[in-house]
Amino acid sequence: MSKAKTKPPILTLSPEHEQQAIDKLKRLFAERFELELGSFEVAEVLELFTREIAPHYYNRAIFDVQQHLKERFESIESDLWALEKN
Repeated sequence: MSKAKTKPPILTLSPEHEQQAIDKLKRLFAERFELELGSFEVAEVLELFTREIAPHYYNRAIFDVQQHLKERFESIESDLWALEKN
């Protein structure tokens, strides 16, 4: 596989979490698809997902947090209006 310029992953895992993810993916490929892949091949799959798919989940999480904070700030603003003296 030739390596063209690829963008760096938006998220990185600690070595321990990366190894756990590799182990889980190896089990998934073996149990569900009867594919016995080595750690190197599975690490490539993990890198692809990290680089190409994880940003979509990351951005969605940011959007969800923004919505939650917006609702929370509106609630706080309403509470402050209720405390205001005439």
